[in-house]
Amino acid sequence: MTLAEILLLTVMSVAREKEQGTFDQLLVTPFRPAEIMAGKALSPLLVGLSQSTVVLSVAQLWFRIPFAGSFLSLYVGIAVFLLAVVGIGLLISSLVSTMQQALFAAFLLALPLLLLSGLLTPLSSMPQLLQDFSVINPARYMIDIARRVYLEGVGVDRLAFDLLPLVLIAVLTLSTGAWIFSRRLT
Repeated sequence: MTLAEILLLTVMSVAREKEQGTFDQLLVTPFRPAEIMAGKALSPLLVGLSQSTVVLSVAQLWFRIPFAGSFLSLYVGIAVFLLAVVGIGLLISSLVSTMQQALFAAFLLALPLLLLSGLLTPLSSMPQLLQDFSVINPARYMIDIARRVYLEGVGVDRLAFDLLPLVLIAVLTLSTGAWIFSRRLT
């Protein structure tokens, strides 16, 4: 479950429908734009959760990596992270009109999000400007959640400082994407 995979899957699903013309067929159905967006968000969420389950199963059963926390805490963090990434993907897909634009935008965004997440380089060693920019990066919070749950064993109650920004990113991107999507229909 990488950020780039989920972002690409989300962006390409809507862009493909727009380019092939089947998106117009969706618009004449009795579904509202928010319901169509929710339907488009469901498959990347399920793919991300299933990939996470496979990775966690391999880590626990094959490699026997010690796990100090609860799976519930980790899955809450994963689910909110996936909502935020899917929200970013749907926001991008509401702005682009072709698959090429969607692919370019997803790759253009995925690499900086990965590099500024704190996975490869600690956030504290980055320049202050990049640290400030990483506040809007969902991967930053997911990496912190995974580390804290895996190594420290913290519960959902102590993850509020990481979950709240993810929830805000998810709400803002999903609602903005739905709003842009519905404005383009009229």
